[in-house]
Amino acid sequence: MNQIKNQQQSFSGADQYILDEELAKIVNISMVLEMPLLLKGEPGTGKTMLAHAIARSLNMPLIVLNVKSSMKLIEALYQYDTLTRLNDSRFGDSKRDVSNIEDYLRMGKIGQAFTAEKRTVLLIDEIDKADTDFQDDMLDVLDQMQFDIIETDRTVSAVHRPVIIITSNAKKDLSDPFLGRCNFHHIAFPDPKMMRKIIGVHFPKINDNLAETAISTFYKLREVNSVEKRPATRELINWIRALQADPDFKPSSLTKGDIPYLGVLFKKSQDYALVQAGVKRRGLF
Repeated sequence: MNQIKNQQQSFSGADQYILDEELAKIVNISMVLEMPLLLKGEPGTGKTMLAHAIARSLNMPLIVLNVKSSMKLIEALYQYDTLTRLNDSRFGDSKRDVSNIEDYLRMGKIGQAFTAEKRTVLLIDEIDKADTDFQDDMLDVLDQMQFDIIETDRTVSAVHRPVIIITSNAKKDLSDPFLGRCNFHHIAFPDPKMMRKIIGVHFPKINDNLAETAISTFYKLREVNSVEKRPATRELINWIRALQADPDFKPSSLTKGDIPYLGVLFKKSQDYALVQAGVKRRGLF
């Protein structure tokens, strides 16, 4: 196996990502220990955006593997384009050498991270969608930092060890072997104080009254019973943008139960109808 090139760097946050001390520590120790970092938390807590922030802060390319339920590990490693090779052999009008299988190989996302000239951040998003075999086999590859291309009997070894971030929405339990080979952090939904800092980053000049009133209303809306998909941070940010864009909007209207643009916050019909009915009854405030 080729010697993996690695340079220790430290992550302390990014312009658009508010980082608490505990999360910063687990990110950095995962890089030191060269272990994948598994992040859990409800959608909208910033799991995916953390990988973007690390890549931006450390000036590393970001490679994203979006896991699907039907995905096979081989797809994440490399693909052999047999159909194109067959067509080339039939019609003979290609510049590729049909006898050279390498011309028909394309690296998957993990393969791209292994063969990149520069160290990358590899985000493996929503690993809980995959079956157990995929999860465990993938970690074998990430442990060894290499995989075999069967068609050419060639071993691909990582030039640089990627910074590996794995996210899960906890929709399905992960295997014990998988959990044992990762560091873990649960990203809780921000409390109002932390949310105010997040909003301050995205809206540096926001009126304090608007910020406080919008955030207070947002948390009350999240507490409505029977809502299937509660609004997340990105919905709050978009909602504040909508409020700022409305020249007739006044923050005081929120405290009176006059809440515009609920469709920015709630994306499911039943949730929208439920909250809208509650707002009309003024039973939320």
